[in-house]
Amino acid sequence: MRIGGVTLALFIATNSTAFAGGGFEIVIPGRPGVPVIINGVDASYAVVEGDWGLGKGTHVEPTVYGGRYVDPVPRVGHYYPSAGRMPGYGRLEIEPPANRRLPQPAESYHQSWSAQSAPLPAQSNVPVDPPEIIYAPRDDRRWPHHLPR
Repeated sequence: MRIGGVTLALFIATNSTAFAGGGFEIVIPGRPGVPVIINGVDASYAVVEGDWGLGKGTHVEPTVYGGRYVDPVPRVGHYYPSAGRMPGYGRLEIEPPANRRLPQPAESYHQSWSAQSAPLPAQSNVPVDPPEIIYAPRDDRRWPHHLPR
């Protein structure tokens, strides 16, 4: 019976590491100011349960406890001049009066571009109607006799 108890204790001690991956993790970002986003939730300093990472070949949807939702398209305020209100921030827009003195009109400006082919030579070396095959003269005296033709 004593051997059975030692064997049982040894079996429990060796197999306890197999159940270690099923717990929870606290997410700590690698760089300050850079959030860890899991399925649209900022999981920085939150508890994540069911995240197996690269340990298994199956995908498990993790559950984030304590995270906050991150909007993929941030909702920013817009300025609509037709509303008649000043914007909350930005440059100060000053509308000039209608009866102000206008500046002198600018001088006229016109620019154009064109392209054309290069001019042809006055006379070409190629005949107008060349023969289909041109035979070159053979000089057998220069040809090395040990090379095939």
